[in-house]
Amino acid sequence: MPPDIPSLAPLEGGWSGETFLAEAGGERTVVRIYAAEHHSEHAAEIAAALLQLVRGLLPVPEVLEVRRRDPGSDVPALLVTQYLPGVRGDLLLPTLDETGLRRVGEAVGRVAATLAGMPQVQAGLFVDRELRVEPFDSDLSGWVERHREGLQRQDWSAGALDRLATLAERAQGWLDTVRRVSLVHSDLNPKNLLLDPESLAVTGVLDWEFAHAGHPFTDLGNLLRFDRSPAYVDGVLHAWAARHGTPGEEALRLARAADLAALVDLAGRSGSNPVATRAESLLRAIVAADDWTAEPPA
Repeated sequence: MPPDIPSLAPLEGGWSGETFLAEAGGERTVVRIYAAEHHSEHAAEIAAALLQLVRGLLPVPEVLEVRRRDPGSDVPALLVTQYLPGVRGDLLLPTLDETGLRRVGEAVGRVAATLAGMPQVQAGLFVDRELRVEPFDSDLSGWVERHREGLQRQDWSAGALDRLATLAERAQGWLDTVRRVSLVHSDLNPKNLLLDPESLAVTGVLDWEFAHAGHPFTDLGNLLRFDRSPAYVDGVLHAWAARHGTPGEEALRLARAADLAALVDLAGRSGSNPVATRAESLLRAIVAADDWTAEPPA
């Protein structure tokens, strides 16, 4: 292969099949190809703009190249970024003792706290490289109603859906006590975080595809959705309180409430990937307990 043509290898950890490790002339880069139909016209440019927005506040890769989709030749958009060192958090966490789990919790908690401290004017989706926001309705009750059909396809009974709707209404009451909007990564979990295996510092925050302007506790909820080791949770909540002052129990309750929206969306796609299937199992446990802070099934 000529030296100026990179070799591409799929990067592990995701299910989109659109992210590749490229190597040319001894240099490593990451190439994200936006070929799937669900991507917006400006998806690559939005991702690049977000990386440039948070660079210096969070460890994110440098943007090296952005190409818009060419409808005439059917060539998809792509984003080329710097390759960052580190181990994925979902691979590192199972190897750590309680001290290590707490240190990682504090490190990733600071990431969530930083995002929650980046204000936005209104909740909505980013629509272009200027990061203009198209507003959306963030009410949990309406969100459940819009996903009712998808959950019915997963054999959710009418009674279970009604209980979920009631629970969502109560959770929304809690969320409404926080009257501001922030930048939300929206997929902030150990799989999308790189860490130094020695220092346990965060070396990369990856995959900004679902980023939007939304509730400040959304990323905290994602971070604590499945990873519930007491030492890790304590570390995350300690870092959050140090930045925002919210007591641990209150922060955790708001985080679980904010994460309901993602659980409902994922549950409707149960079976499509391991995260969606696990999310549906957790959501069923929440509805059975009538408590959005319920523990996932063993």
